[in-house]
Amino acid sequence: MSHSARAFWLRPPGHGEIRDLPLAEPGDGDVLVRTLWSGISRGTETLVFRGQVPRSQWDVMRAPFQDGDFPGPVKYGYLNAGEVEQGPADLVGRTVFCLYPHQTRYVVPAAAVTVVPDSVPAERAILAGTVETAVNALWDAAPLVGDRIAVVGGGMVGCSVAALLARFPGVRVQLVDTDPARARTAAALGAEFAAPGDARGACDLVVHASATEQGLVRSLELLRAEGTVVDLSWYGDRRIALPLGEGFHSRRLTLRSSQVGTVSPARADRSYADRLALALKLLADPALDALITGESRFEDLPEVMPGLAAGDIPALCHRIRYAD
Repeated sequence: MSHSARAFWLRPPGHGEIRDLPLAEPGDGDVLVRTLWSGISRGTETLVFRGQVPRSQWDVMRAPFQDGDFPGPVKYGYLNAGEVEQGPADLVGRTVFCLYPHQTRYVVPAAAVTVVPDSVPAERAILAGTVETAVNALWDAAPLVGDRIAVVGGGMVGCSVAALLARFPGVRVQLVDTDPARARTAAALGAEFAAPGDARGACDLVVHASATEQGLVRSLELLRAEGTVVDLSWYGDRRIALPLGEGFHSRRLTLRSSQVGTVSPARADRSYADRLALALKLLADPALDALITGESRFEDLPEVMPGLAAGDIPALCHRIRYAD
């Protein structure tokens, strides 16, 4: 054991701590990565932090390099950008993205890291996991030129979807959220903004990402006849009630799920690596910096995470800095 690291562990419900741990020497085909930045995926990670992962989803919701088991203690996270310190010669010194938790250094197979393009700064590369979710969602949703689209829920995933949709030719995209502060984010991403009660209707497509019952109900209301809602929200252990009487059947509405755990069947010829590489390429757009709305030191994570979980620290992506 020639290396050591420090890692953030969750002790649900609502507590976290930083632990010291040894690292094994990298083997053939491994890389040793020094973390530069990580990001907190506020929706999923705060559910884990509060101990709200339902037992039926413990296996499904495991992160790729998770240590421990739900409900905890567990080392959880998947937005990490770092520099390769040891490994194959073509990777040493390169900035890479990895689906790794919040940890100062780590050893993984070289195949588990993706080189960050030179056009993407490391501090923005932490968004790759969320932009990858948006890519998969749009493969599922299949928007068309000229579509009228609403994205309900201005969190990290919803804003990523809106950012990509705003680049489709002729598309009217409106970000819908209860927080008026999201208007500034929408403008930076090139999208319109509206409160739920003021949102434009007759949508061909609504992408729902608010993780609330009210948001999903409003998404159905915003559709034209034969329109589609693609639901990206994960509700943890909560049950959601929907008005599937009324006009749901007579208007022939469609409600479908999308989940990043599998590559969209619409792009079955693509691999996970292809999808992630595309997400990193899209991050060359500096407009996506609008998704990063806060920053803290790694050492402060035990105090920061409760504030994020409680909503005391408003954030889309909260960035964690590892260098002094």
